[in-house]
Amino acid sequence: MSNVDSSDAKAPRDPEQNDGTELRAEMARSLARGGMTGVQVISWEAADEVLTPRRRELIEALRDSEVESVRALAREVGRDKAQVSRDLGVLAEHGVIQYEKNGNAKQPRLTQQHIVVEPVV
Repeated sequence: MSNVDSSDAKAPRDPEQNDGTELRAEMARSLARGGMTGVQVISWEAADEVLTPRRRELIEALRDSEVESVRALAREVGRDKAQVSRDLGVLAEHGVIQYEKNGNAKQPRLTQQHIVVEPVV
């Protein structure tokens, strides 16, 4: 996965490392140069694992409203808090969301405004 904004200019990775990370980073930079900032590019494989319908529902809810906590998000989408928490954990693991502390609550936040799936070539 790549989480790159137009201001990120990283040195190229080792050419022998062929995991697609640099390609996704370059794609994000290209999109940013074209005016689409706040882009996260994820691999096809990660998208298949991470962007399930239930997790996309959480992403959309986070995009559309500012939730105060995991519990509030679970109420908003009408799901069990434990299930939402597990799904958010997967999204956090892949860099799609991050948590901000709000007193005792953890506020899930999207790390970028847009998620783009790397094209299959």
